[in-house]
Amino acid sequence: MERRIKVLIAKLGLDGHDRGAKVIARGLRDEGMDVIYTGLRQTPEQIVKAALQEDVDVIGISILSGVYMELVPKVIELMKKYGLENVGLVVGGVIVPDDIPKLKALGVDEVFLPGSSIREIANSIRDVVKRKRGIKVE
Repeated sequence: MERRIKVLIAKLGLDGHDRGAKVIARGLRDEGMDVIYTGLRQTPEQIVKAALQEDVDVIGISILSGVYMELVPKVIELMKKYGLENVGLVVGGVIVPDDIPKLKALGVDEVFLPGSSIREIANSIRDVVKRKRGIKVE
């Protein structure tokens, strides 16, 4: 039986620009996913608690500030603490290309840079969910 993927989109940190996150949220809905958008200025704790409450398949973090190497590891730590190792984690935004392997080594499943298409992001999320959750998805 197939089911819809549930994605939480969150703006991590003090970044006040959310147009890209809203575009991604709408695009993933158009791709057939259930999307929860948490809004601006989310802490790692708020994001992980929302993921737990909503029972999501994937957490998508949008970040345009340079603090992702400080905040994303905190999200990963909390995901482990609360048993969310089978929940996917994707990060998008302004990421220094040299940091992508570092983020993936920490546990980020995929990193999307500006210019990534909705279709590319949606297909990557589907792959992450199949791999991490072991379920058949739409």
